[in-house]
Amino acid sequence: MAETTGTEHAASEKWAHRADLAENAINERHASKLWGLPRTNLAVTAWPPTTKESLFVRWHYWWQAHYLDCLIDAFERRGTKTRRARVRHTVRGIRIRNGGRLTRNRYYDDRAWLSLALGRINEHTGRGTKKQTRDLEQALLAGIDGLTGVLPWRVGETFYNVPSNGPAAIMMARTGRLDQAIAVVDWILENLINDDGLVMDGLRMRMHGPELVRDVHPYCQGVMLGACLEIALALRERAGFSADESISGWADADRVDDAMPYITFVRSLVHALALEMATPQGVVDWDTGDGDGGLFKGILARYLADVAVRLPADSPANRATKKIARRLVVNSADSVWNHRLEVDGLPVFATDWTDDARLPHNFGLGPHSLAEHTGMVRIAERDLSVQLSGWMLMEAAARIELQGAQTGA
Repeated sequence: MAETTGTEHAASEKWAHRADLAENAINERHASKLWGLPRTNLAVTAWPPTTKESLFVRWHYWWQAHYLDCLIDAFERRGTKTRRARVRHTVRGIRIRNGGRLTRNRYYDDRAWLSLALGRINEHTGRGTKKQTRDLEQALLAGIDGLTGVLPWRVGETFYNVPSNGPAAIMMARTGRLDQAIAVVDWILENLINDDGLVMDGLRMRMHGPELVRDVHPYCQGVMLGACLEIALALRERAGFSADESISGWADADRVDDAMPYITFVRSLVHALALEMATPQGVVDWDTGDGDGGLFKGILARYLADVAVRLPADSPANRATKKIARRLVVNSADSVWNHRLEVDGLPVFATDWTDDARLPHNFGLGPHSLAEHTGMVRIAERDLSVQLSGWMLMEAAARIELQGAQTGA
């Protein structure tokens, strides 16, 4: 193990502090009991909220799944009783607001995101979510289409997309369903990679035949990084390699080749992201706006950090990929932090990671124009999704720098 320097410790502490402030900002502004019920917690979808938003009249299942994931990130960094309780109360809040069963949802991507968060709870806190996790996983597996072998976007759909199948494949690989994960990811690799090496949105089955949906979104890139990395690591483990063991000197090519296509794709996708989806300075720069899109870049950052931390450093190509992934996360986090606003000492993050954050216009100031007054202009920074992306990014940078402080890398 390399010797750790004071500079590396300082960087780790800096990003942990920034992640703490991001966590505090969300919990101060958004966290709320569901309908005043004890031992519940959910994140209100906007700040400042309307009355309907405060009452959770409209339900954002998958936003809450990512809020829960961020709470687990913070718990992983430093487990406290307060953080553990908030995780537990959030699961209870989601279950109650969802009508008592977590499987009551037509969208397979929503179910997949929550299953990933619950799986992490089982791993790190071990508190009473195993049955709910199993139920969600079984509901996902039951939805696999017999003709294509992959999940539709929602029940009754003939649209098969990466937002559903990417996180589902991650779940499958993490829970020992490796062959299913491989089948899903191979379908995506065969059908949904464009000429730039980026992952397209999905494939819609029409009467006249399949129709590509060529849209490119940051979170599709993120989940494919995560799925391919999980598969590659699981295949290496199945072949008997340890996590940090070099495969370059092995004569048994079959043992190496199983994992290599997925490692190779991770390498090529990280390079494509640096070229196509980031500035020359290494800041992720893709217009995702508000609403659901506000989460897209944060999800990409989560899985870029996974590559930076977990991809085996057993070849020059892998080490270069890890370095690029780290650069994209840390430089993006630096940019977002430097462009933040502060209200009561806590950050408000921008939806555009290269530009200054804007204060939601209804924060005590009132609209500045007729367009704002009539709602034609929305301040994206008001949305929970945008702020969660900023928090995810800070947690991703903190995770990378913590590993650097621990290993001297």
